[in-house]
Amino acid sequence: MPQTQTLILDHKKIEQKINRIAYQIYEDNYDQEKIIMAGIAKNGFVLAQLLQKKLKEISPIEITLEELHINKKSPIESQVELNLTHEELKNQTIILVDDVLNSGKTMIYGLQYFLKSPLRKLCTAVLVDRSHKRFPVKADYVGISLATTLQEHIEVSFNKGDYTVCLK
Repeated sequence: MPQTQTLILDHKKIEQKINRIAYQIYEDNYDQEKIIMAGIAKNGFVLAQLLQKKLKEISPIEITLEELHINKKSPIESQVELNLTHEELKNQTIILVDDVLNSGKTMIYGLQYFLKSPLRKLCTAVLVDRSHKRFPVKADYVGISLATTLQEHIEVSFNKGDYTVCLK
C-alpha cells in the first residue's frame, strides 16, 4: 500500500516561521553582543543557517554558526562533536537548533555537551515540536506544534528554493 503524505507547511509558511523565531530570538537576546547558534547536523544545521541569515538582517548581534554532530540513533555510545572547545563556550549564549523535536533524545544529548561549560544562557529552537516527550526537554522557540501519533513521521525538506514539512 503506498504511503500517503500530507503537506503541513509549504515554503512560504516555513519562511514565516523562521522569521517569527528569529524575531523572538532577537527580542529575548537584544542585549547580547554575540550568540552561538549550534545546529544539529543535517536539517538542524540548515535551519540554524536560515535563522542566522534572518538575524543578520534584523539585528546587530554577531551570530556564530556551528554544526553539532551527534549519532541520533545511539547518542550515548558516541561523542558529540563541535568545533568549539569548552573554554570557547564559557559565558556564551547558546541556541541549540534542530528541525523536529520528537522524543527529546537527540536534543537532550546535544544539550548535555554544553552543560560542561559555564554558560550565560542556553536555549533551544525547533521548526516542529511533536510533543512525544520521553526526556525532560522543551523547545524555547517553536515554529509549529503538532499533535501526531507515534506511527506518523514528520519529514522536513530544505531543498533549494522549496522547503516543506510533510506528515507521513
